[in-house]
Amino acid sequence: MKIHLKSAMTRAVLPLAALALAAPAMAETVDIGEIVVTANRTKSDKAKVGSTVETVSSKDIKQQSLPTVQDYLAQEPGVSISSQGGIGQETTLIVRGADKKYVKTLWNGIDLSDASAPQVQVSPEHLLVGGVNNIEILKGSQSTLYGADAVAGVIGISTLGDFEEGIRYIVSGEAGSFGTFRGHLGTQAALSDGSRFAAGVTGLTTDGISAADARNGNTERDGYDNVTVSLAGEKVLDQYLTAFGALLYIDSESEFDNGGADPSDNPDNVAQRRQFAGRAGLTSTSLDGRWRNTVSVQMNDISRESFSTGVFNGQPFSSTYLPSSTRQKGDWLSEYDVSEQVTVQAGADYERQSFADNFGSSNDAEIFGAWGQLLWSPVQNATLTGAVRHDEHGDFGGYTTWRTTAAYTFEETGTKLRASAGTGFRAPSPFELGYDPFGPQGPNTNLKPEESFSWDAGFDQTALDGRLSFGATYFVLNTDNLIDYSVAEDAYVQTLGKTERDGVEAYLAYALTDWADLTAAYTFTRTVEADGDRRPRVPKHDIVLGLFTRPTERWNTATTVRIVKDTVDVVNNNLVPLDDYVLVNAKVGYEPIDGLEVYVRGENLLDEKYQVVRGYGTPGASVYGGFTMQW
Repeated sequence: MKIHLKSAMTRAVLPLAALALAAPAMAETVDIGEIVVTANRTKSDKAKVGSTVETVSSKDIKQQSLPTVQDYLAQEPGVSISSQGGIGQETTLIVRGADKKYVKTLWNGIDLSDASAPQVQVSPEHLLVGGVNNIEILKGSQSTLYGADAVAGVIGISTLGDFEEGIRYIVSGEAGSFGTFRGHLGTQAALSDGSRFAAGVTGLTTDGISAADARNGNTERDGYDNVTVSLAGEKVLDQYLTAFGALLYIDSESEFDNGGADPSDNPDNVAQRRQFAGRAGLTSTSLDGRWRNTVSVQMNDISRESFSTGVFNGQPFSSTYLPSSTRQKGDWLSEYDVSEQVTVQAGADYERQSFADNFGSSNDAEIFGAWGQLLWSPVQNATLTGAVRHDEHGDFGGYTTWRTTAAYTFEETGTKLRASAGTGFRAPSPFELGYDPFGPQGPNTNLKPEESFSWDAGFDQTALDGRLSFGATYFVLNTDNLIDYSVAEDAYVQTLGKTERDGVEAYLAYALTDWADLTAAYTFTRTVEADGDRRPRVPKHDIVLGLFTRPTERWNTATTVRIVKDTVDVVNNNLVPLDDYVLVNAKVGYEPIDGLEVYVRGENLLDEKYQVVRGYGTPGASVYGGFTMQW
């Protein structure tokens, strides 16, 4: 499979490389700054948004040169990542104490979630950062704007930016510890009429580490390969009509170890995954731009093949699991500016998701939703929003959700106050409903949707002529009737009662000098299940510190320190503590000529021995060297 992946990467790279050789020069990318899209499903000034939104810009990505999207997510307040081994292994993504089945993840507007997974959720471990221009993390219950499953928030990943006019080409490469090689070849273009395009291919291969912790005598390495191809564009057809589209293809292979209470080496286990997704649509404007309508369709097709061996009841066995899923969606959004103070939005969408596997499990779900939102600025510096949505689920009937936000800025002090509240729901996944049709329990058709309520309130403050900014947010996210897997019953069951999550997120950014910046983020999270236990893999305390310098015009450095304290995991239905840990990463970059950076970066420089999932290993100290060239 590795030969196949590398061959596929070569075939994808060569056409772009040939195009690059004939390339004219172009100017640098323009950072989108404080404009966010996910908060209201339209471009909004972040200063006027009442929801909590974190942003990772192209500048942030360039500063650290990390390989995956989740590397950057883990540095944001309220977000934590736990992988069952090294890069490419099964990963738990958590936002405000809620795992990835409650987080909707979009790539250029495409919903990436897999309906054949135990829960309808994204696989963040396969998202490489090559070509990504910016990432937005919208927190809180967002089912009103984004439909079911957007209970804890929405992650929006985009490869398009506000590029300067012209064409730019990007080539990067990296090699380092654990037999790791990474490369990217891409192009970005902006036309004088406002059209813009981005295309790229990214490849990564690594021998990896032992997914089962080496400290328990496991030494067999579990490798990973990934080839990702991404295309996106917007074409201005005339002054009233714009067409847009995006494609994403991910082909990956992961070696993995035996799981359970005591994970152990297995050289035979391997999982292959292919994802092909696309989105296309049109945006029209009329009435001097006051009325905007967008229609789009999208699809997401995922096929997986997992081969594993082991021993069951004293007898050796081998098994091949072949799940697949398809998601199809149509969406309409209309916006009308009634005045400078009032904008009305309305939308509707239809979604069909299905899954099947080679063991006879299969199911599908259809959801139709309609929603409306009012954005109102009653006085200067104040913005209020109110939204309501109704979904009709083919199996569970109707559910109504709502959301409201408020923001007010005191210009004289540089203080912004903000708050939001909303409800959400998560319907049982097709897998949960159709799990193990031949087992002792059979499919569980009695599951009902989970319902949630969340709210947050916080402030943002700027000082010292904008050199210093800081803020904090208190959040609450409660879920009723949680659905979880029961080992004792070998089935997905409904937990009656409330699962509570609350905490504090805080951040600070300080320009120490014109060549040095300091950042800090802190998250405290408390989780309590209906039975009084904590939710697993959610750190109580998560601190991220960063120092970024430019001591000369050609040199730059980036250093981050992450401190994680008080985390638990589940083993044999019992909660067990995980060790606290401190991770130090650093990068030193040098630009010998304009447009070319060469760098060395290190991860876990203290060689910390730690676990984020009980029994699974994590990479020790590692060093990588690479380059990025743009012209």
